Amino acid sequence: MNNISIRLTQVTLTNLKALHQISRKTFIDSFAHLNTKENMEAYLTDHLTEQKLSEELDHSGSEFYFAENNGEPIGYIKINTGAAQTELQDEDSLEIERIYVIKEYQGQKIGQLLFNKALELAKKANRPYIWLGVWDKNEKAIQFYQKMGFIAFDSHPFKLGDDMQTDIMMKLELI
Repeated sequence: MNNISIRLTQVTLTNLKALHQISRKTFIDSFAHLNTKENMEAYLTDHLTEQKLSEELDHSGSEFYFAENNGEPIGYIKINTGAAQTELQDEDSLEIERIYVIKEYQGQKIGQLLFNKALELAKKANRPYIWLGVWDKNEKAIQFYQKMGFIAFDSHPFKLGDDMQTDIMMKLELI
């Protein structure tokens, strides 16, 4: 893994199959060990289908970016603004809805590169803050966001299959 050369590229509909594959792989790798097979399958079937991802890509308030190593996606981020946001829908904010890196590439600052892209876009658009929701059992992600300066400000329910879970809502003030 020493010879990695990371490039960030915006995802378009022509990348739909690759987005579908990496979305499912990273979600399974991140959460399957903490959830039932049935609940994981229900979420994948309801939320991470090609059809659903195509609709998300087509939404003017959503953008996806791949982190690629030699042209292969190894991570991605989904950001939302305006009505595309999942919760707050504050015209002034930017939401990081998803940020995932393939397990084999974790710990190599790829998540940091993806986060930096969101930060760059938020600053360019003069957004006063970035927010996100993170599962309260995802300690690794919570620690990462805290290290980036995010603070918890609320929580909301997140349904995975028939399991009602809790996401911590975190915010990073930029202005």
